[in-house]
Amino acid sequence: MDKRVLVTGSSRGIGRAIALRLAKDGWKVALHYIRDEDAAGKTKSELGDAWAGTYAADLAAIDQAKNLIPRVLNDGPLHALVNNAGVYITLDTLASGEEQFAAAYDQCYRVNFLSPAWLIKKATEHFANRGGGKVVNVASRVGHRGESGAACYSASKAALINLTRALAVEQAPQNIQHFAIAPGWVETAMAREGMGDKLPEILAGIPLGRMASPEDCAGAVNYLLRDEASYLSGIILDINGASYLR
Repeated sequence: MDKRVLVTGSSRGIGRAIALRLAKDGWKVALHYIRDEDAAGKTKSELGDAWAGTYAADLAAIDQAKNLIPRVLNDGPLHALVNNAGVYITLDTLASGEEQFAAAYDQCYRVNFLSPAWLIKKATEHFANRGGGKVVNVASRVGHRGESGAACYSASKAALINLTRALAVEQAPQNIQHFAIAPGWVETAMAREGMGDKLPEILAGIPLGRMASPEDCAGAVNYLLRDEASYLSGIILDINGASYLR
């Protein structure tokens, strides 16, 4: 039987790498993008026969998030969900005005937590009726340790991590497994926008001496979705080159 997975934010970066890696492992992959239709089309062409639909949705709009899973299910059953889409926002809490502060937290929590929570709710309702399923959330190292200048991002990823843990316990009787990965710095466009001129400082803080690649993250997600991980649930896999140990 074909296994079908939805990967959000799969037009580029980590999401694209996850989609391509899962396709190699036999998954049929449903793609999601927010606005870059051309990039999503490129990922579709690379998937070939493993492509299982492309869906546009702005995850800053909660109604669009609520409707995404039903749209995917209209085209066939779903066996796994990978919540990868996210937004990184920097903010100086003391220097920000009230409007800037409110906008940053609203955007971070809508995209990084509330929309994934709604996707999980809709997907796990479907999984429960089918005898089980898997959810993998792409969190972040800063969900554990925080990051100066990115408090709203750190807080949203911490919320996602603890949602993962709580639902792993709550939905275990329904054979629904919940996981997260927590990457540190990854070589993506979003990371390059956030690091500025701090690359030497960043690399100095990573014992393995390099940032992760999107493929490093994809390999971890692929493992969590394999049958070999059938007894795991509620775990957070750190992908940070030994830069943070807990």
